[in-house]
Amino acid sequence: MDGSVTGEIGAGLMILICAMQGDTEADADKLATKIARLRIFRDDKDKMNLSVRDIGGACLIVSQFTLAADLRGNRPGFSTAAPPSEGKRLYEYFTARMQAEGLPTSNGIFGADMDVELVNQGPVTIWIDTDN
Repeated sequence: MDGSVTGEIGAGLMILICAMQGDTEADADKLATKIARLRIFRDDKDKMNLSVRDIGGACLIVSQFTLAADLRGNRPGFSTAAPPSEGKRLYEYFTARMQAEGLPTSNGIFGADMDVELVNQGPVTIWIDTDN
């Protein structure tokens, strides 16, 4: 942000996270547990069989309220996103839960306009919704 790096990791996961209206700490708990155990990294037989923890990876957690976009019209609406104060609280809670899972974490700055870079090594991009 403003030319400075606020968060970075090596191997691991970039997690774009959006708190929606009605989301709770229980949703963040469920999400953190799922992500920490998700076997999406390749093992020595080239099978997706390892979790981020198994590879000694870390998590870059970036707040991304635009994931709440309602695209029924031509201009996105974001009224289903949690209010900023609640979104920030859940973002920080989720980060703490990922740390409690034993994963090193790094963060962007909540609510800031940031330039985010990703080197994606592999075919895996996954959308997780705690309502499903």
